[in-house]
Amino acid sequence: MLSLWLTILRLVKAIFRSWELPEFRAAFVLSLVILISGTVFYRSVEGWSWVDAFYFSATTISTVGLGDIAPATDLGKVFTVIYIFVGVGVFVTLFSQLARALLQKGKDEEGDSLQD
Repeated sequence: MLSLWLTILRLVKAIFRSWELPEFRAAFVLSLVILISGTVFYRSVEGWSWVDAFYFSATTISTVGLGDIAPATDLGKVFTVIYIFVGVGVFVTLFSQLARALLQKGKDEEGDSLQD
């Protein structure tokens, strides 16, 4: 359990470190907009609850796609295809920025220990 909390702490630190980069801020805001827009779309077009719409949006963008719920309308299916292509690209950008911040921190710590 301690390992989980340390990993979460490290992730939060990476987010704060990455926030200084305009590319990260743009990808983060765009990711939120995409997630919210997908949730609103599925809520209004498919008639799902807010939780189901959010859940489907998150699993679709993350490419997990559990398949327990799926769009029933043609409009929902077409939107989902476009949503996947756009969402995956934006989330890959966001996560690559986070990975860069985590790796940079590791290099900084490694450099500090070599200078001691």
